[in-house]
Amino acid sequence: MFDVRAANLAAVNSLTKYPSIPTYHELDPRNGSLTETVTVFAGAVHGTEKVDGTNSRVILLPDGSYLLGSREELLYARGDLIGNPALGIVDNLRPIAEELRATAEELTAAPGGDAIRVFYLELYGGKIGGQAKQYSTRGATGWRLFDVAVIDALDERLGWAPARISAWREERGQRFLGEQELQVTSAKTGIDLTPRLFTLDGADLPATITETHAFLADRLPATLVALDESGLRAPEGIVLRTADRSTIAKARVQDYARTLKRRR
Repeated sequence: MFDVRAANLAAVNSLTKYPSIPTYHELDPRNGSLTETVTVFAGAVHGTEKVDGTNSRVILLPDGSYLLGSREELLYARGDLIGNPALGIVDNLRPIAEELRATAEELTAAPGGDAIRVFYLELYGGKIGGQAKQYSTRGATGWRLFDVAVIDALDERLGWAPARISAWREERGQRFLGEQELQVTSAKTGIDLTPRLFTLDGADLPATITETHAFLADRLPATLVALDESGLRAPEGIVLRTADRSTIAKARVQDYARTLKRRR
């Protein structure tokens, strides 16, 4: 039986880290500008707002406990007297984790047995990052759910070497919920998803950098998740994904503006 107090937490941390998402247009490693090489999508593509905050994790474990983490490290385990205060993740997400733990068995594909479920939330506003003022200049903080992963065969994977876990994660070994499952999970938990902007056929997506820059301005002229009227409302960008999340890419406004400025 899994016991969080006896588990290899370094392995749990690595297994549940959020993998890097490629940019819609490939980045040139020499200068950080975008190239005209574009991600190809087939079939229906869902566009969602990319919120500019900090990547946070709520990790529901088979023994009924949970962990809270940032993108890179674990910050708190249920029952701890002291948590790492980094970025306010523990203070903001501990009540959410308690609610999720209490209703875990009601969720789609609830963990149980030899599996864990990871809720990935973007915590934003407050003093989180350089763009917090786009959401509020009064210090308000919010969060949005953007992905959920179910990681099975836990007993086996916890025995893997660190390099194998890292490679498995970056090669998309984690199983993420599809769009329909995400919608169901959001409804059951009451945690809002990042805003859903559109569904398009992959063939209708913009192809060039210039076209994509205009597409971003048209589809998301201002953030939809401002926390109060004081927010300056400049958006970060859009995440594009197929319904089953087999193809996913991000298009950030700043990347396109910077690339076009350099060209001029």
